[in-house]
Amino acid sequence: MMSYYSNGKLLLTGEYAVLDGALSLAVPTKYGQSLMVESIDKPIISWKSLDKNEGVWFETTFEIINNEVCPLARNDNAISERLIQILSAAKQLNPNFLNTNKGFKITTKLDFPRHWGLGTSSTLINNIAQWAHIDAYKLLKLTFGGSGYDIACAQHNTPITYQLENSTPIVKPISFDPPFKDHLYFIYLNKKQNSREGIKHYNANKGHLKTVIEAIDTITSQITTSNSLETFESLITQHEAIISKLTKQKTIKSLLFSDFKGSIKSLGAWGGDFILASSKENPIPYFNQKGFETVVRYTDMIL
Repeated sequence: MMSYYSNGKLLLTGEYAVLDGALSLAVPTKYGQSLMVESIDKPIISWKSLDKNEGVWFETTFEIINNEVCPLARNDNAISERLIQILSAAKQLNPNFLNTNKGFKITTKLDFPRHWGLGTSSTLINNIAQWAHIDAYKLLKLTFGGSGYDIACAQHNTPITYQLENSTPIVKPISFDPPFKDHLYFIYLNKKQNSREGIKHYNANKGHLKTVIEAIDTITSQITTSNSLETFESLITQHEAIISKLTKQKTIKSLLFSDFKGSIKSLGAWGGDFILASSKENPIPYFNQKGFETVVRYTDMIL
């Protein structure tokens, strides 16, 4: 049996603008996804996906016919179709992948709730890329698309800066361990945001980006070296204002948390998944009273 593992991800700076070359700060999480591969004699792929509680949330069987992955029965299941797309793209990148008379029993296992948005797709892509001995960034491009920062997080065990230069990922592991980390919290907004929809909205609204990207670059650089909570809060507030203007969306603080005594920053696609909050006082009771029960300390989330 072979086993693969990939880290989840959070993008602390550069959301949306990372697609156009902005310098961004990304962090791998303590939560991720594993993929186990067991060889079997029958030329099928028996696939089972487990959630964090070992419950089966998806299960299917594919046939391997003439070196191609095919559904065992005709169905319109979107997850099955997506898996066939990913496995077929992997074969495109490595024709020897799955080129066998045998089959495979596949089990994936998440460490985090599926709806958290920490990288269910990116960790799967990176795990399959490891299994198929191919470039995960190329597999991402052929399937989900996106900037690729999530793949970089899947592969690194430290915070990174991430930047696209002529569509090429530039990944730099950094030492980001803010002395004020005990004042940082991640809050789940009770809904998973479709990042592709967020990107579509961003692309429809973005104008001249040069000054925006320069500003994000500067903020990211300053955040990676910030030593005080006050400086950090000022920087993430500036970042929120820039993305708000760029995407023509209100900041999450003005929408839901205007009375919060601290700073708040959206992460990833605005409007869902996690936000980052900084506060001198413990903000858990505040968010719980607002109906947001999932509040994770920075030190409990980040690898």
